Amino acid sequence: MTATRTRTAGPAVSDDRKTTYREAMREALREALRTDERVFLMGEDVGRYGGCFGVSLGLLEEFGPERIRDAPLSESAFVGAGIGAALAGMRPIVEIMTVNFSLLALDQILNNAATLLHMSGGQLPVPIVIRMTTGAGRQLAAQHSHSLEGWYAHIPGLRVLAPATLTDARYMLAPALADPDPVLIFEHGSLYNVSGEPPADAGPVDIDHATVRRPGNDVSLITYGGSLPKALAAADDLASSGISAEVVDLRTLRPLDDATIGESVARTHRAVVIDEGWRTGSLAAEISARLTEQHFYDLDAPVERVCSVEVPMPYARRLEEAALPQVGGVVAAARRAVGEPLPTGADTPERPPASGRSG
Repeated sequence: MTATRTRTAGPAVSDDRKTTYREAMREALREALRTDERVFLMGEDVGRYGGCFGVSLGLLEEFGPERIRDAPLSESAFVGAGIGAALAGMRPIVEIMTVNFSLLALDQILNNAATLLHMSGGQLPVPIVIRMTTGAGRQLAAQHSHSLEGWYAHIPGLRVLAPATLTDARYMLAPALADPDPVLIFEHGSLYNVSGEPPADAGPVDIDHATVRRPGNDVSLITYGGSLPKALAAADDLASSGISAEVVDLRTLRPLDDATIGESVARTHRAVVIDEGWRTGSLAAEISARLTEQHFYDLDAPVERVCSVEVPMPYARRLEEAALPQVGGVVAAARRAVGEPLPTGADTPERPPASGRSG
């Protein structure tokens, strides 16, 4: 197996209040390790190298090799070891370098972590947290640019989280570790260098519910993870032409918070779902189906979906950008939903064919 190891620790941040998504994740790990002696971090290059994306940098020196464990390049082995540790009463945090490598541990995740509680009649909970980087946009080509959160959100027995903000990056880990079920945390690679000043009241995060990041009246933009900044940018663009877009951050992909999604659509009567996964069989398809089932009479227009083009992710920058959901595509979908024509000469994508085929 060949692994990509280009660590990007990012520039130092001097402002005492300012932090990055990467640093917020690191502080969450540090707090968990300090608070509970059962917690340990395990994965490829998490120790001496500091993590492929620099999240665990410095933790080996602070907590030692018993708590920060470098694992061999065998995802099935070290995820299985983490499951065993969880069964024995520990609280392991297992880092998988990128989501594509998680497929090598799919048997452990699906057939063991997700099912042991059920198969044992409630006797064997598996309180493991598995973190992994997801998403494209960094020119890592077809084998390191997957967005497979929707695959894992399909599996009963798992909780699936997608922190998209500094606050969620910092405070989602603690409730994940407290959950008796296995929890998967998907960290979009484009977010690690995002910096900002966390709100003064930042604190514990509710991992049971979605949240409205921006209120609006005309259309709901429903998304998660690395697509949240694009949805917020699209909402700004739409506001300049008088369209009020509400932005809903799913945060938890399994179980989905039907209530918050439905309440938003009941207010706006239109929905656009932005999902970096492929369109066919996507999380966006599931949300669209649920809205049709539960809120058909609230909808004044068909649910729009903005997803990745159904091709292996290209390496070339312009092709990669063309394959991914972009702000222009979200704006175009929202305008279709509200019945507003596109500006003259606007260069925005057309609606994909109903079959989901591209090209």
